[in-house]
Amino acid sequence: MTFTGEAAASAPAATVFGAPVRQVAMVVADLGAAVRAWSSALGVGPWTAYLLAPPRLQDMCYRGRAVEFSFVHALARAGEVQFELVQPISGPSIFADHLSRHGDGMQHVGIYVADHQAAVDEALGRGYLPLQSARGFGAGGDGAFAYFRAPGVPAVIELISAPKERIEPAWVYPAGRPS
Repeated sequence: MTFTGEAAASAPAATVFGAPVRQVAMVVADLGAAVRAWSSALGVGPWTAYLLAPPRLQDMCYRGRAVEFSFVHALARAGEVQFELVQPISGPSIFADHLSRHGDGMQHVGIYVADHQAAVDEALGRGYLPLQSARGFGAGGDGAFAYFRAPGVPAVIELISAPKERIEPAWVYPAGRPS
């Protein structure tokens, strides 16, 4: 007997902006506790955490305004899916908004795109509402992200341009940090 989910899992991935959704992200109030919970309850890990803040982050924008924000996030893979846990630290952000309105929980899905500016232009052309963006999170100052709300869809979509090389992690769990 084949269940619908099994058939769908073997089908080619649907694409958005020419690429499949590869990331599922949750906003959390306590990154250390969330990493421990995901590791023990679901076996997801190892988790690699990064602090993203000025001056590394550049051209930060939140709801059409130039702002500064910072957050710490941890990434882990489970098969083809990258899980991201995000804890806002300072400044206005869609992460802080999510926590104040909904508490911990799923906040966005991410799509890695080859040409970030072209994907952003396409999103704007489709009527997507820009929410937050920044660039410069890679070791060489590359890497960019932009968050949007798609018309008629109650979800946040992130367009990600991966850096060629990541910065040094703040910590990796298990082994470091969460206490």
